[in-house]
Amino acid sequence: MAAAHASARTELHGHRRRPAWRGRFCGAYGGYAAADLAEDVHQLLGALGFDRAHIAGHDIGGWVGYAFTRLHPQSTSTLLIMETPIPGIEPFQHLDIDVPLWHGEFHMIPDLPEALVADRQAIYFRHFFDVGTNDNSVITDTDVEHYADAYGDPDHLRSAFEVYRALPANIMLNATSTATVDVPLLLVGGEHVFGPVMPALAENLRAHYGWTDVQVEIVKNGRHYLPEEHPDEVAELIERHAKNR
Repeated sequence: MAAAHASARTELHGHRRRPAWRGRFCGAYGGYAAADLAEDVHQLLGALGFDRAHIAGHDIGGWVGYAFTRLHPQSTSTLLIMETPIPGIEPFQHLDIDVPLWHGEFHMIPDLPEALVADRQAIYFRHFFDVGTNDNSVITDTDVEHYADAYGDPDHLRSAFEVYRALPANIMLNATSTATVDVPLLLVGGEHVFGPVMPALAENLRAHYGWTDVQVEIVKNGRHYLPEEHPDEVAELIERHAKNR
């Protein structure tokens, strides 16, 4: 994919241990709403010298991609959202899926998740990786330790949970944004996690939220971590969708 397109992978601010960022992103807790994170992406796009981009986001990255397109449709060539519902837009509140989603509300509780997860990051993360994959060896123990180290200090661990605590702001933005959007949108879901709810989400976006071009792709036998378990299929979906614009 990189051979055909100039590409950049972004990290949500506060989500990696880089000392140069500490003062800006970890000193005060705020700015974690999807709209704020989308502004980071928009500024990055400008700094790289691009006016437009094909935006693709997995999970919370999909929330950011949706906000980016709503706020900057002129800068969005296409949008691909993978393995996430959209906060504030049904079926967000009525997800009929066979995967427990207890962690969302837990992460929104002030301070408690930090107290319970600190020094247990690898155990906690491994649980979600195992639930979200068919082949648990796809995400190795070395990978898990990398993520545990990235969230190994109190500031970065709190940043992970602050994204969930900003959900009310995301719900408000998405529920009230109904202007027409002509950006091609592809919703991608794993067959065994969010795939089954994607057709209903697509229909709602077309009928009530102004999206004129929404398509759905369901990855057969896929669970949540599609880029890790189905990298070739994900890359093909991104490239094919980018050709729409």
